[in-house]
Amino acid sequence: MPDPRLAELSRISGSKEILPAAVEFVDIAGLVKGASQGEGLGNKFLANIRETDAVVQVVRCFEDPDIVHVAGKVDPESDVDVINLELALADLAQIEKRRERMRKSGGSGSTKKTSSAAQQQEEADEAAALDKVVLCLEAGKGARGAALTEGEVLALKGLGLLTLKPVVYAANVAETDLATRGEQNPHVAALRLKAAEEGAEVVVVSARVEAELRDMPVAEAKEWLVEVLGVESGDGGLGALIQAAYRALGLQTYFTTGEKETRAWTVKAGATAPEAAGVIHSDFQKGFIRAETVAYGDFVKHGGTGGAREAGVLRQEGKEYVMAEGDVVLFRFNV
Repeated sequence: MPDPRLAELSRISGSKEILPAAVEFVDIAGLVKGASQGEGLGNKFLANIRETDAVVQVVRCFEDPDIVHVAGKVDPESDVDVINLELALADLAQIEKRRERMRKSGGSGSTKKTSSAAQQQEEADEAAALDKVVLCLEAGKGARGAALTEGEVLALKGLGLLTLKPVVYAANVAETDLATRGEQNPHVAALRLKAAEEGAEVVVVSARVEAELRDMPVAEAKEWLVEVLGVESGDGGLGALIQAAYRALGLQTYFTTGEKETRAWTVKAGATAPEAAGVIHSDFQKGFIRAETVAYGDFVKHGGTGGAREAGVLRQEGKEYVMAEGDVVLFRFNV
C-alpha cells in the first residue's frame, strides 16, 4: 500500500529495508444480468466474491466507440443497479436455503433437541438478522443498510452475504479525465450520486493508464503522469483505490522502525496495543508488558525516538490502550 510516511521513517531511522502494508485484490471477470440464475460465470463468479472481505465495482465512465459496452451504452447507474440486483438476488436465495434448514431442524440447524442459553441467543440473533436483511433486500437496498447488532452480524458471518460486504466504486475514466479526477465527467458525477446513497466511496482511475504504467520504473511513471497527463499527485488512481479499500475494510496502520527495517502493520480500527502486538507475533500479545508509542508527526518533528523521549511525547501505554492511526511503536514483552 503506497504510504509516503514509510520513506520518512526509514530516513530518520537509517533503515536498510522498507516493508509496506499490503491489500490483496482478486480480479474477477465482469458480472452480467442473470448471474444469480447461472448466466455468464454465474455461481462461480458469485463464489469468488464470497471469499473476499470487500467488493470493488469497476464501473465504466468513458466513451469510446471502439470499445462496445455490453448493454449498448455507457450508463454507470444502470451498470451498478445490474450488479447490485444480481448480488441481492443471490443473497435472497442464500437466505431462503438457510431458513429452510432452520425450519427442518427447528432452530439454527443443530440436530440437538436441546440447546444452551448461549445457543438459543445465537439462534435468536440469526433469525432477527435474517428478517432485517430480507426487508432491506426486498426494498432494493443491500444488507449493508440493515441496522444489525454486533451479535446479529456475527450470526450472519457464515453465510457470506454479498451485499453485506463493504463496497468501493472505481470510476474507470479516459486518461484525459485523470488530471481533474473526473470533475467534468457526467458519468463520474452520476456514479458519485449513486454511491452517496449508500455512503460508499468513489475513486477515479484509468485502467488504460495503469496498464501503461505497469512496466515503467516508479520515478518514470510519476514523471509521465505529471508532465504528460497533468496529474499533479503522480498517481494514476491505483494508489488511491488501494487506500480506499483499506478504509472500507475498517483498517488502520501502525509502524515499527529501526536500523534493520521500517515496516507498516495492519490492524482493525479500535484494536488494543496487545492485539496490535499479536499481529507481529502471538508471543508479543501473550507476554505483552507495555507499548512505547509516539505519534508519527511527533516522531518526525523530533527526529526519532530519542528526540521524542526528550520532548516528553514518547508515551508508555498499557493493555487498555487503543491504537491510533500512524502510531510508531516499540512493544515490550516477556514470555
